[in-house]
Amino acid sequence: LGNRAARRGSSRRLAASASDESASPYYSEGAAGPEDVDSLLELYLSKASSRSNADKRGPTPPVSDAGKVYLVGTGPGDPGLLTLKAFHLMQTADVVLYDRLVSPAILDLVHDGAHMLYVGKQAGFHTRTQDEIERMLLGFAEKGASVVRLKGGDPLVFGRGGEEMETLMNRGFKVTIVPGITAAAGVGSELGIPLTHRGAATSVRLLTGHLREGAAREAAEGTGNAVVDPVAFAVTSADVDTTLVVYMGLQTLPLLAEKLIASGFPKDMPAVAVERGTTKHERRVFGTVAALPDAVQARGLKSPTLIIVGNTVKLSPWWPWRDALGEPVSPARSVAGGSAHAHGFQDGPAGEDTEAWFTKNARTVRRLRALSEAEAEEEARKAADVSGKGEPVAS
Repeated sequence: LGNRAARRGSSRRLAASASDESASPYYSEGAAGPEDVDSLLELYLSKASSRSNADKRGPTPPVSDAGKVYLVGTGPGDPGLLTLKAFHLMQTADVVLYDRLVSPAILDLVHDGAHMLYVGKQAGFHTRTQDEIERMLLGFAEKGASVVRLKGGDPLVFGRGGEEMETLMNRGFKVTIVPGITAAAGVGSELGIPLTHRGAATSVRLLTGHLREGAAREAAEGTGNAVVDPVAFAVTSADVDTTLVVYMGLQTLPLLAEKLIASGFPKDMPAVAVERGTTKHERRVFGTVAALPDAVQARGLKSPTLIIVGNTVKLSPWWPWRDALGEPVSPARSVAGGSAHAHGFQDGPAGEDTEAWFTKNARTVRRLRALSEAEAEEEARKAADVSGKGEPVAS
């Protein structure tokens, strides 16, 4: 709940000088606010009141008895892939709670008056438990705030958005879901990898590389789903006519490849691992399913990394191996003479550079921001009119 403009300026300076987004102040310990949720809510009310007294032109503090909560998907990382509705809500929210998968370039688009709180999860470091996040959503909504919960990709695809939606609805709060481009679609399309393709893939399966804490216990007790081994489930779901897309699968990739091949999957099945897809920090490794685990380790890919396995991967214009006619083939059959264990490493965005897009389209972004500000001012005026009328006096 600190200085929003200073944090954004610091983030931009870091982005210009370093490729490691993890150094961004958006993901610092201080960005999470006070550890105690009740203290955090009290701090929010205090700052909202101070802002109202100090700057009448700024965002109006909550005035309704019941707040509104928006679970908003921000797509795979490129700000150009945000929906207009997501951008609008980022310009009008009182409070913004965001994940680690929401890139700094997207967080920079949140308006300066919003109270921003980091609630991300990453390996070995969780700023908030899921229960705490849900308490925060409920607490801010009870205070009458307009709350935007930003999530990477789509909020209802491996984003635990369904759990947050249920919690809020069970307490009587209205929840609006704003779809986002899920990583499978965003990264696949950016690289020219069809998830389905006539003659190559008749279906696609979206899988997770790991299960949440307590999943095995819940399965044993009969209170959760029956899947306790995500790798085993992925193998039983696999066939040569299906494109497999694995979210959060970096840690389990070696075992996944081993079990896929043991189950009869072709060793030379095309595959790709994409780190921070659609962003300027993207890195990707193409190879066969047999070669991919060692290649990923050799290149040091880190989370978040998406894995795609299937015949459609070699349809990508970025697939490194071609025959004499220019058709995509396995590494061993390439005119370049690659081995079965060869891999292709590529660094940098496959699509249009994000910063270049926003520079070229700055006028459009300014117009969208102005429209959002005008709508927020109109809503504040209406709320003030209603508040000024007061309750009717009984005769």
